[in-house]
Amino acid sequence: MKNFTDLSIKIFADGANIYEMTTLYKNPMIKGFTTNPSLMRKAGIEDYRVFALEVLEAIPDRPVSFEVFADNLTDMLAQAKVIASWGSNVNVKIPVTNTKGEFTGPIVKELSSSGVQLNITAVFTPEQVEIIADNLSCDTPAIVSVFAGRIADTGLDPMPIMSDCVEILKHFPKAELLWASSRELLNIFQADEVGCHIITATPDVIGKLKLLEKDLTEFSLETVLMFFDDAQEAGYTINIT
Repeated sequence: MKNFTDLSIKIFADGANIYEMTTLYKNPMIKGFTTNPSLMRKAGIEDYRVFALEVLEAIPDRPVSFEVFADNLTDMLAQAKVIASWGSNVNVKIPVTNTKGEFTGPIVKELSSSGVQLNITAVFTPEQVEIIADNLSCDTPAIVSVFAGRIADTGLDPMPIMSDCVEILKHFPKAELLWASSRELLNIFQADEVGCHIITATPDVIGKLKLLEKDLTEFSLETVLMFFDDAQEAGYTINIT
C-alpha cells in the first residue's frame, strides 16, 4: 500500500453541516466538497439557496457540488442554470436519470456544451458512464460520480467496475471519475489504486486519517480498554459466586 503522501487522488468532503464544511476547508488535504438533498435534509437545511450561498461565501476557491432536485428534464435544466450562476467554483450535480428512469443526457449535453461544470451523480455501471461521456463537451470540466460504496453494499467488488469506468473516461481528458459513497479509509487507497481522480468521504471517514500506520497491537489494547471502560460505566455485573 502507498504512503498517504504518495497518493495522487483528490479527497472531497461529503456533507451538509456548515460547521464541519468550514472546518474541513482549513485542511489543505481537502480539495473540494459535495452535498446532496438527502444530506441537506438530514442536516436540517430549510432554504436550499441560502445554505448554498453561505457555503460558497465560506468556500470560494474549491469545487463545491450542489444537486438539482426537479424530476422533469425541463425543470432540471432550469434549476441547473440557476445553481451554476451561484459561483464559478460550482459543479452542478445532475442525476444520471430522473425517477422514471429517463436518461438525463439531453440536458447534460446542453449544459456541458454551454460551459456549465457538471457532476453526474447516482451512476452505478460502466454502461452509464459511456453514455454520459458521449454527452459531455470536450472543452468543459466534468465529474462522473460512480457509487462504489453502494455497489459494494450489494456484495459486488467495485474495483473491476471502477477500473472499467477509468478506462472509459481516459478518452475524455476533461472528465474526472469520482469514487462516491465511500465507507472506510481503505476506500481512499483503493480508489487511488484503480485510477480514480477524486473520492468523496464523510467527515467520519476523513477523521480516521489519524489512524494511518497506527500500531495494531496498541489499537488492540485500546479496544480492550474501551470494552472494559464501557462495562464499568454501565455498571454491569454478573454474579460469579
